[in-house]
Amino acid sequence: MKWIIAFLIFSLLILFHEYGHFLVAKMSGVTVEEFSLGFGPRLLSTVYKGTRYSVKLLLFGGSCQMKGQLDEYDEETGEWVESGSEPEEGSFQSVSIGKRAAIVFAGPFFNFILAFIGAVIVIGVVGYDPAEVLYVAPGSPAAEAGLAEGDMITEFMGRRVVIGRDVAGWSIFNDLTEDTVIDLTYERDGEKHAVTFAPYVTVRYMMGINYNLDDPQAVIQAVSEGAPFDEAGGQAGDVVISINGNEITDSQSMNAYFDANPMDGSEMNIVVLRDGAEVTLTFTPVESRSLSAGFSYNLGRVNTSPAGVIRYSLTEVRYWIETVVRSLGAMFTGRFGVRDLSGPVGVVDIVSTTYEETKDEGPLMTWMNMINLVILLSANLGVMNLLPIPGVDGGRLLFLAIEAVRRKPLDRKVEMITQTVALGFLVVLMVVVMYNDIMRLFG
Repeated sequence: MKWIIAFLIFSLLILFHEYGHFLVAKMSGVTVEEFSLGFGPRLLSTVYKGTRYSVKLLLFGGSCQMKGQLDEYDEETGEWVESGSEPEEGSFQSVSIGKRAAIVFAGPFFNFILAFIGAVIVIGVVGYDPAEVLYVAPGSPAAEAGLAEGDMITEFMGRRVVIGRDVAGWSIFNDLTEDTVIDLTYERDGEKHAVTFAPYVTVRYMMGINYNLDDPQAVIQAVSEGAPFDEAGGQAGDVVISINGNEITDSQSMNAYFDANPMDGSEMNIVVLRDGAEVTLTFTPVESRSLSAGFSYNLGRVNTSPAGVIRYSLTEVRYWIETVVRSLGAMFTGRFGVRDLSGPVGVVDIVSTTYEETKDEGPLMTWMNMINLVILLSANLGVMNLLPIPGVDGGRLLFLAIEAVRRKPLDRKVEMITQTVALGFLVVLMVVVMYNDIMRLFG
């Protein structure tokens, strides 16, 4: 079932994208020769009003083939020429630059429309995530700045906030440090308040062990490599019988000791029982500093009005478009790399994993999660296709923009060579991404 759902999602994304090209081409007077799902030999095919509609053998991808869209290489003249020589009536090249640009742009734009439709369904059923403050740590800088439970966050770190994920998105692309100045605007009782405060620093001392409270003995279950307990000679399987001269009888009494005597960086003496012999371990716990904003905020869903459904559906699409764009920027800064990219194999794995993890929650939540993936993937596909890279729609728009400025098209041979090189690079990148996906899948 999960593979069928993944296939249906891919098919929907591609068909909607190609339908955008198809619809605007028809409206612009361009003849669409074939509209197909998949590549390779035709399995099913029919002609209606001059357009052949096909389902092909390789059911991945699709195309909207317009008259005069493809170029051919004339071996006698050594030049690239439009199919059928001079632009014929109804061909792609026969219409204005503006119409050609609209046809090309329609594919990615229809992906955004599909994302919006998906968002309307999800938000109409389960609602949106208002950016409401749910908790403020007592004594934290956030509390001292005046932030309180129930406040609605409207700006965070210089960015407008509409939904809770607008706040969460900041941490995806930024690291919180002790030098960070948190800049936040919240609304309370109809009034907005701008505050700045430092992160909330929590200091703990760790010795690097794990134990199970249900064990009748204080057995060390795991030891962190390089931690103080490990450096002192402690091992997994050791049974603690004494801490700083205090008898330990079981895991509960050990936990009670730490509750009453939190570690503060002072030297510790722990006696453990190992293979019937007592071993004394002496070490100093290490300081561990954890950072947080000092408050938590809502990421759950609440219902909204019909007008709110439209508003927050637009916000949903904006959020995902912005996230994809920021992710691309993060690749140039080195925060993300090629290993973080996912191709078709990775996406199928995500769809499958999401389906398996949510199917026990009932059909409604399962389908809401599937539609959420459609929103994410469709917005992603729209953005990626608008990149000014030869071989995708954005590259074609770039060439059309150059043609508009020059008032004549680029040399077709140069354009085709550029597209061929770019496509070669994209193929190599897809192979690398697919390899990484497979390694993650079976690693």
